[in-house]
Amino acid sequence: MVPPSPGLRRTGQARKRFGQHFLERPWVDKVVAAIAPQPGDVFLEIGPGRGQLTVPIARAGAVVHAVEIDRDLVAELRARALPRVHVHEGDFLDVPPETWFEGDRPYRVAANLPYNISTPVLGRLLRHAREGRVADAVLMLQKEVADRLIAVPGTGDYGPLAIAMALQADVSRAFVLPPGAFRPPPRVHSAVVRIGFRADRVTIADQARFDAIVRHVFTQRRKMLGTTLQALARGEGADAKAWLAEAGIDGQRRAETLSLEEFARLAAAARR
Repeated sequence: MVPPSPGLRRTGQARKRFGQHFLERPWVDKVVAAIAPQPGDVFLEIGPGRGQLTVPIARAGAVVHAVEIDRDLVAELRARALPRVHVHEGDFLDVPPETWFEGDRPYRVAANLPYNISTPVLGRLLRHAREGRVADAVLMLQKEVADRLIAVPGTGDYGPLAIAMALQADVSRAFVLPPGAFRPPPRVHSAVVRIGFRADRVTIADQARFDAIVRHVFTQRRKMLGTTLQALARGEGADAKAWLAEAGIDGQRRAETLSLEEFARLAAAARR
């Protein structure tokens, strides 16, 4: 490794404000095995840090476009001049996709996501998948976030994130990592998930309306749907009972019991 230039902090020192936790070597190998990079693959890596995943992915013959917010780590990675690695400085949530995306072939995604930005990053990846920019992802997340990704109806973790993923992706958990897998150790367990983006499972005529209905009913997830939807319908001069009847859904049910298909019917019935 090229030593840090004058003015850079000591190599390997994590910054709390960026939520940095660096993987220990044995766990790096396990994550790379889950990613399974192949020659000719093109990756988007979010938050490459010190390049622990970047290097083995590139050594497998893949091209890596790495987006890093920490300018010191950007300088370190660029100084190493790693073959097939392109380092882009900036916050992934703000960097335009044209910065890292080129051609018309969807990228694969790899990331050890800081816990405080995992949900907005997932939302952006779903949008990029819909635009044809990303094909699949292997992500390290806080275990609780991973649980929300794979949750099914009728469980406490089921909510808008699980529904968004169920609509647009196949998601599975590869394995769980203890706090000791990182330096410094976080206070929570982590999990590696595989996400395969796909065409929508059900037809959604109005995506914005679908998302709004899902978010609304989960703000009061313990209440019955008839009650939860009443205020929304009244504000639009509509009738929640009519929406539910058209969708074929019992108003005494709760949001966490509805399947993806039922939410699609409800959103269609609740069209403005």
